[in-house]
Amino acid sequence: TGAHKQSIGKFEFAHQGTIFLDEISCLKSEFQAKLLRFIQEREFTRVGSHRTIKVDVRIVVATNTSLDAMVKEGTFRNDLYFRPNVVPVFLPPLRSRTGDIPILADFFLDRFNRRMNKTIKGFTPDAIAVLESYPWPGNIRELENLIERMVVLGIENSFVDEKDLPFDLLFNTDSTKGIIKDTQENK
Repeated sequence: TGAHKQSIGKFEFAHQGTIFLDEISCLKSEFQAKLLRFIQEREFTRVGSHRTIKVDVRIVVATNTSLDAMVKEGTFRNDLYFRPNVVPVFLPPLRSRTGDIPILADFFLDRFNRRMNKTIKGFTPDAIAVLESYPWPGNIRELENLIERMVVLGIENSFVDEKDLPFDLLFNTDSTKGIIKDTQENK
């Protein structure tokens, strides 16, 4: 393997804690078998070793794809599907819970203001209306990236207004009618 020194892997590091496996649906079939064995036995062998290590770890998995459909298609192991499916939690996409958008936007705004040492004050009602009418195909990550962009490009001590939002976002909402009209009148 070319490994010259021992290193602790993620599962070993998570001993007596929680490990989060995001986008489990993207796991290749050979790794699905290894993960299945680990979930069942709660043990693994380090690369280049013959010694089995037992760990006590809580596993939380997430996906944006229907694992049930993947099992039916044969692209996800049926036996692996049932192992982490102890307490399933379905979180609807952001477009289905628009009431969360102002809360999440404020959360991300605060985070990026602190991270970048800036003071963008918030969002105007018009900006929030646009955010709530956008379909968010990239879900919360897309919203997070947008808010980061608004902080990077924002003017200190100002509010993010509808006119500050990117055109691609505006053209995917019902609120673009006024902007398109204003733009045409200004020509």
